[in-house]
Amino acid sequence: MSSYGVFADFYDSLTLNVEYEKRAVHLLDVLKRHNHDAGLTLDLACGTGNLTIVLKKLGVDIYGVDGSNEMLSVAQEKSADEGLGLLFLCQKMQELDLYGTIDTCLCTLDSINHMTREDDVQQTFDKVSLFMNAGGLFVFDVNTVFKHREILADNTFVYDCEDVFCVWQNSLKENNTVDMDLTFFIPEDGLFERADEHFSERAYSDSKIKSMLEKSGFKVESVYADMSFDEVKKDTQRAVYVARKI
Repeated sequence: MSSYGVFADFYDSLTLNVEYEKRAVHLLDVLKRHNHDAGLTLDLACGTGNLTIVLKKLGVDIYGVDGSNEMLSVAQEKSADEGLGLLFLCQKMQELDLYGTIDTCLCTLDSINHMTREDDVQQTFDKVSLFMNAGGLFVFDVNTVFKHREILADNTFVYDCEDVFCVWQNSLKENNTVDMDLTFFIPEDGLFERADEHFSERAYSDSKIKSMLEKSGFKVESVYADMSFDEVKKDTQRAVYVARKI
């Protein structure tokens, strides 16, 4: 997995459409629908901390983990600016090593897809289960196989933002894996500095995800289409899994 060094500088500019406040409220609605008090909550693969910060402001006892020092540097700076004093730990998902147990784990914006090895996904589920109290909830979303094959595959996306111009090129490989090449053109004194990032994402079938969760001691209670309580359909692009620790 990439450390997302350059990407960290422009991640917030490129994800303005995420609507973190709306997403945070919906996640709390998911917990309520499943009769679960958030308790001590982990924001796994928290990136630059946007969701962590919003949930903290909504009263959730939360901290974040991410594998990128660069992403966490941005998150820590924003937390300090807000006077929140949030805790952020730099750890890869599959190497999670917490100080104690948690009641809820959230993992959003397709972070699971960034692990292209099935063993890494299984190990991540195992680690979340290890540190989760019985009855806890693991809520995460993934890009679906449909999105990888029909939306992302072999397509190019262009982002023209105030602080960066980004070209995102995708190539579909085997096992529903998409190789992603991001080229950043950064304005500097009337010229543009170029920087590049490369990473890959893999989509896993619903049956495979459920099988791995069960092996880790979770029971899948529901699978929803993103930002709704609708069932997942053939053309759903992002699926949200709600799994309870047995």
